[in-house]
Formats: sequence, structure tokens, C-alpha cells
Amino acid sequence: MIEKIIQKRLNRWLLSILSGILLTVSFPETGNLTPLTFLAWVPLLLVESYFHSKRKAFSLFLQAYLAFFIYNVGTTWWVYYASEGGAYMAFFANSLLMALTFLVYHLLKRKLGSKWNGPILICVWLSFEFLHFHWELSWPWLTLGNVFAPRTSWVQWYSITGVLGGSLWILVMNLLFYKLIIRPKNLLRNTYFILSLLILILPLCLSLILYVSKSTEGIPYNVAIIQPNIDPYGEKFVLGNEEQLKSILDQADQAVSKETQLVIAPETSLYPTSKIYETGLRKETFFYVINEHRAKWANAGLLIGATTFQVFDYKNSAASKFIPPLNAYVEDYNSSILFDNTPNPKIIHKSKLVLGVEKIPFVGMFPFLEELAVEMEGGSGSLGTETEPKIFEKNRVKFSPVVCYESIYGGFLAKQAKNGSQFIAIITNDGWWRDTPGYKQHFQFARLRAIENNKYVVRSANTGTSGIISNRGEILKQTNWWVKDQFNYTIQLNSKQTLYQVLGDFIGYFAVVGFGMFLILRILRIFRRKRN
Repeated sequence: MIEKIIQKRLNRWLLSILSGILLTVSFPETGNLTPLTFLAWVPLLLVESYFHSKRKAFSLFLQAYLAFFIYNVGTTWWVYYASEGGAYMAFFANSLLMALTFLVYHLLKRKLGSKWNGPILICVWLSFEFLHFHWELSWPWLTLGNVFAPRTSWVQWYSITGVLGGSLWILVMNLLFYKLIIRPKNLLRNTYFILSLLILILPLCLSLILYVSKSTEGIPYNVAIIQPNIDPYGEKFVLGNEEQLKSILDQADQAVSKETQLVIAPETSLYPTSKIYETGLRKETFFYVINEHRAKWANAGLLIGATTFQVFDYKNSAASKFIPPLNAYVEDYNSSILFDNTPNPKIIHKSKLVLGVEKIPFVGMFPFLEELAVEMEGGSGSLGTETEPKIFEKNRVKFSPVVCYESIYGGFLAKQAKNGSQFIAIITNDGWWRDTPGYKQHFQFARLRAIENNKYVVRSANTGTSGIISNRGEILKQTNWWVKDQFNYTIQLNSKQTLYQVLGDFIGYFAVVGFGMFLILRILRIFRRKRN
């Protein structure tokens, strides 16, 4: 019956559309129908099976592109509000990359044989997702494992595997259900049915065991969270810098208690219409204003975001821009600044930058792209980054400062936490996306970072969702959208490392090795054929 269905061209297009829809509605905040993720690939795999013995790779590519285009637009349409160019990149280019990845899987499977179907798909797709965390066009928002963000009780084992473990689970389950459909027989005697049940249930059981055994207790540490609710399309760049800072500090005055040790304010909320010279930071008026308020807070620290710059007499990185009047190079940063009891504020720069907005890809190889992008879009081009993951330390308490987009990079946060971090502090401004699934997805993904690192997550957003997330990924407190708010909360510090922090994205590395082995095997067969 299945063979008759996929013989018709219209049915194959409908199956591709079905895969796109299932991928979309199973994703966080665009449906939240998480169980459907275990079936979402099956229609597309059925389409691929039709083309297995046919030389119509381009036809398969088009149908796969349709499925992934629906997936990309259906889950990330809100990017358009923040960046029109970024939206087109997310929709068209990312769909293209996904379709090409699926095509590579098809071509390898066709040449090496259907018996390698599962291993090839797993290695090829996980290699793509792993690459998407690390290359110039990085956009890992749609990593398959992110789908479990609202179901953290299912994936407590992310503390071992990271988010790629979820991607692996999804692919294996889809492959098994695909086998069940193309080889229907008595379910109780069907090996694939028994395997499906085991691979579905065992991870859930492991997650339950880890959930119950994981302690949420630690060293008490009180934080005050500020949500200024300043419109990023209007007030943020119209109101005076002093007025905005005063509002934030007044909110902090209300939120701070005698136990508060750290106040956390959002990304780029310190003098948002200005770039702050890092070397001259102590000379700025706000330095003294902040310290006056800190004196009222029993010297609690302040973590706040700002746009900063540094001047060099040499080209420090690809982001350094030569300024003729200064006869020097200037490098801009999206920074976290910690004001504490030390003489000089501490600064850590954002390292995972938003493509197109904060980073122009491939400028190291093609420097002219930077100038071209600035002329076309305006702005200052690429920002500078840190050379390695860094953390802050205040009164012997260490924590990871995470700015906005960085929070979807599990491997990056794991490297930060490995440096001794005891909790994760995310500062962000999600208001660019308006009241859409975007800021909700971003908040949900932070729950996965909590599990991966066994750390509490505290989150301060300008106009998105601020909140507290436990090391189990449970939401303990969260604010509403488009509301000026502040609160304090006592989290629990934890210095224990997880296996994921030690091993990193080992699943990704194994997938790349496996992909490489399949490519080598294919090349060897080509040489053998030529020799014969």
C-alpha cells in the first residue's frame, strides 16, 4: 500500500509538506506537540525511498527543500521583525543547507546500499548540526534536540549527551517507525516495534532516575533580577542614557534585600545610545552613580550589558577597523560588565554573535565583505569576541555571563561552566522579536542549558521573559511579556561538573568520524570500480 502511495508525484509532495508541518508543530511554542517529533521525518523518508533506485536526485532535493522551508518559516518567522535580511537567510539559506544535507544522505545511501540507511542518516545529519554550532554561518536554533525544551523531565540525560543526544533519539525513533510502516506485520512479533518501544521508554526511565536523584540544594545565593521593559524600537534609543540608567537603578533599589549579592540587568542596557570606552570606564559619570546605589545595597554587585570599544595600535582581529583620525584600530563589543568591590569593573565580551547583525561571515578570508555589508545595511560591521570562554568571579563565587544568542550554544556554555562556574546568568533583549514565539523559544532553550550543566539559570531580559530556572530545568519564576518588573530570588550554587562538561559534544565528533568513514568507503568503491 505504501509503495502505491509514493508512486504518485502529488502524494510525494504532500508527504514532504506533512513532514514540514509535523516538524513545525512539534517545536517549542509553534505547537508544543512534542511527541510528533518522533514521526516528523517518516513522510520524508518515504519520499526518499521512492528515489532510492532512480537517478532523480534533483527532484528529491526540491521535495526535501519544501519540507525544510516549511519547518524554517513555521518555527522562525518572527526573525523578520528583528532583521529582514536575517530572516531571508534563516528561511532560504538554512532550508537549502538542510536539503543539501538530506541529499548527501540520499546519495551515500544509494551508492553504499540500503543496509546503511540508518547509520548514514544519523552520521550525516548530526555532522550538519555539529557543524552548525561552529562555522561562520552558524544558526543552531533548529537543532532537533531543542524540541524537548518544554519537556525537560524527558531529557535529564542531556547532562551526559548535550542537545545532540536529543537529536540522535529523534532520528533513531523516526528510522524505526519508518521501518514499521514499510514492513508491516504482527506488531508483537515485529523486531522494529519492540526496538521502538525500548528506545522510546529507556531514555524516559533514565531521565526519571536522574531527575529524582538530582539534588536542587546547594549554597544559597540571592540575586535581584531587573526587567526594564524599554521598547527597543522606540524608547531605548530615544530616552536619555541617564534617564534609563536611573530607572534601572531605582528598580534595583526596590528589588534588593539584605541578602542580595548580585543585581542583574539586561543586555546593552547601560547607556544604550553610546559606546563605552573600556579603558576610560572609571571616568564615566555612571561609574559613580552605580557605586552610590551599590552602597545602598550593602555593596551587592551589578551585572549589566553595554556596547563597549577598545583602541589598538595594531589590527587585533578581523573585527578591528582602522580609524584614520585616530591613526589606530577600534574594535566594538557587546559586553557584560560586572561592578563589584574591585577598583576596576570587569568586562567579558560576547563570543557567539548574531549572523548579519553582529557578525559578517567569512571576513577573515574576504575582508571586502565587511565594507560592503556596512554600506548596504549601515551599522559598524562585525563585533570583536573573546578568544576563549570566560567567567566572572565575585567574592569567591564564580558564574557564567551569557549574552542573548550565546544561550543556544550548549557546548560553549559547558566550556564556561567547566572553568568553575556555579550558576549561569543570561542577559538579553528579546523585544526585537515582538510578542511572538521567538522570545518564548529563547527562554525555553535556557532550560536545556540548566540541565546540561547542572546549574541554576538566572535570566534578565529587557522586554522578553526574565526568570529563574533550577538545575533540573524547572521554571521556578518568570515575568510576563511587556511588563516592567523586578524581583529577588535565592538560588542554589553548585560547583559539580557534569559528564557533558567533561566530554563536550562527543556525539557530534563521533558523527563526523562516521560521516568521514562513509565518504572514504564511497571513494574506495569508486577507485575499485575504475581498477576493475
